[in-house]
Amino acid sequence: MDARTGKKIRLGRLVRPESGRAVVVATSHGVTGGPPAGLRTRDEIRAVFGRLRGADGIMVTPGMVPLVEDTFTGRDRPGLVLHLDWKNHARGVYTPGSDGRAEGVLAQLADLEPVAAAGVDAVMTYLYVGQRDTRLERAEIERNARIARDCERLGLGLIIEPRSALEGDDPDALSARVMSMYCRISADIGADLVKALWPGSPEAFAEVAESCYVPILLAGGKGGEDRRGTFGLAADAVGAGAGGVMFGRRVFRADRPEDVLSGLSAIVHDGVSADEAERALA
Repeated sequence: MDARTGKKIRLGRLVRPESGRAVVVATSHGVTGGPPAGLRTRDEIRAVFGRLRGADGIMVTPGMVPLVEDTFTGRDRPGLVLHLDWKNHARGVYTPGSDGRAEGVLAQLADLEPVAAAGVDAVMTYLYVGQRDTRLERAEIERNARIARDCERLGLGLIIEPRSALEGDDPDALSARVMSMYCRISADIGADLVKALWPGSPEAFAEVAESCYVPILLAGGKGGEDRRGTFGLAADAVGAGAGGVMFGRRVFRADRPEDVLSGLSAIVHDGVSADEAERALA
């Protein structure tokens, strides 16, 4: 009996053994950019969380846990994912780097021993690479490697979201070549799951997924108003080899988050098309 078993059990709450895939809802946007529409107030948060039971997992910040812990309590509840990092990269308010020099910084929000004691199933951390100052990249690798080893020691699942530090400046930052590089680095550091942006086409995503030997969860990006577009993006990703989706605004900003989750679950776990998922909700 060891921590490996704990990690396997925890990851089994997020990634369904039957399909090998997961539908995770990200609700932690506030810690990096301030209150998001749809989750601005305590009442909005509680109302939305009451409609997310269909998710395989939900990602929250440390401060949100006491507010929403009942969502995770009991049988057949979503797995608990903790957003472990704060960052100021690409922030809409007080954005660093406007002078052309700052490249953004990150900080860990919690030690992993109390995280494990709180019943968290997995944590998510960012991995920024490609900084002009190579010392920043080295610090990111060391930080993520330390978190990976702690997760192994404590039996916690680890999701890494790798990003280019030059996304706003380098047109190649979301190419399959660059994404394949940083997704593979994340897997080799010890990520159990990798969260990745959409590189623009199913062909490019397939190239990234093929070279990363752990499941990749597609990030949702902006959206939420067009349910059919959300389903289409998820179906394209799964068809290109995604291990599931990690959507936030596309779910919690929807008029009926539970319907979006029902459609995503059918696409991710049952392999239905986007049109079939939409017709089932008509």
